[in-house]
Amino acid sequence: QVQVVDAGGGLVQAGGSLRLSCAASGRTFSSIAMAWFRQAPGKEREFVAAISWSGISTDYADSVEGRFTISRDNAKSTVYLQMNNLKPEDTAVYYCAADWTHYGGHGRTSVNEYRYWGQGTQVTVSS
Repeated sequence: QVQVVDAGGGLVQAGGSLRLSCAASGRTFSSIAMAWFRQAPGKEREFVAAISWSGISTDYADSVEGRFTISRDNAKSTVYLQMNNLKPEDTAVYYCAADWTHYGGHGRTSVNEYRYWGQGTQVTVSS
């Protein structure tokens, strides 16, 4: 069993930045694939970014490529999502996800590939 706790959301103006963090426990963190998803009101949960065990392999949704950066600090058992140049359409509840049955990173973009989820953190971008 893996416990996931995400945090760091808030209200920011368009063009601003936020950094989300996510702590995972219950298993050796360096062997857990991590990802971020988001869900806006009335929409399905969608992929944002993914990172492999080592942090070498990453993947991004086209809508955030070049603006968001996913990273991890295995010594702190934490994954981060640095979000720059935020847009109103980035407004959503952001969820951290984890799984240890695959390496993670590139191509691991489906909600069905992650069994453990955080409670979600709200990000609101005002225009």
